[in-house]
Amino acid sequence: MNILVTGANGQLGNEVRIVARKSPDHYIFTDVNQQEDQETTYLDITDLEAIRSMVRENAVDVIINCAAWTNVDAAETAGEIVETLNAIAPAYLAQVMKEVNGLLVHISTDYVFGGDSYNTPCTEKQKGTPTGVYGLTKLHGEQRIQQIGCKHVILRTAWLYSEFGKNFCLTMLHLTATKPQLKVVFDQVGTPTYALDLANAIQTILEDYKTQDSGLRAPSYPHSGIYHFSNEGVCSWYDFAKTIAEFSGKGLCDIQPCHSSEFPSPVKRPAYSVLDKTKIKETFGLHVPYWTESLKKCINNLKKTEL
Repeated sequence: MNILVTGANGQLGNEVRIVARKSPDHYIFTDVNQQEDQETTYLDITDLEAIRSMVRENAVDVIINCAAWTNVDAAETAGEIVETLNAIAPAYLAQVMKEVNGLLVHISTDYVFGGDSYNTPCTEKQKGTPTGVYGLTKLHGEQRIQQIGCKHVILRTAWLYSEFGKNFCLTMLHLTATKPQLKVVFDQVGTPTYALDLANAIQTILEDYKTQDSGLRAPSYPHSGIYHFSNEGVCSWYDFAKTIAEFSGKGLCDIQPCHSSEFPSPVKRPAYSVLDKTKIKETFGLHVPYWTESLKKCINNLKKTEL
């Protein structure tokens, strides 16, 4: 298959690059930003004709959309660009995939939830109740893809981290090594997700797509729909930070729990956004690692790069 990856220089995109090395498929990595030592083709996903040309010239079978506006706080004042990147651009990708009868794998977020209070894991059937612009625009993106009706797999994930880019894990590694004391909220609960595990899950889905009896370019894909993926387990941001510090073995930072109210934000973040993964595990036969196991792997990988 020919697989086009958008946002290839972000956290997930870089992990997809790693997974792709073991794949017989042909990958085309695209982004609007260049990355040193990485082969990247320029593609602006807000340009419908540019997408259409790229897909047709490269006979693309699948698009993995890792591109998005992800700065949750800044989304509140950034204007139309957030809706453009998180909703209109995915619709363009879906439209082009429908034209060539290909598959769109789109990454969404737990931030589509949060407006209602609950204390059991969120299922795919649960109504979206976003509390900010970021979550609302990501929900709009899901809805547009479904309305267009291309073959699609929408993956909602949460608390994504990796060895790349900017994320909570890398931030805590720096702060716990340089600060004597740190406060981290304990009243927001979810599940950290290692981007490499998500990339591997996407690879499993692509293998399923290839092996369906209907074959590639068939009129439908029986497993089209929305799925939840995160690592297994539950923790607060405070627990996450404490475990990062423990696994890193660096610094003597005193990490203290605090309430979200001590860190005012333009967005009310979900207090509980644990995702129910029953559907994706049963549909694709996935084994999902526990969050501490994956965190340890990520930190060990980072330690290797320091040697």
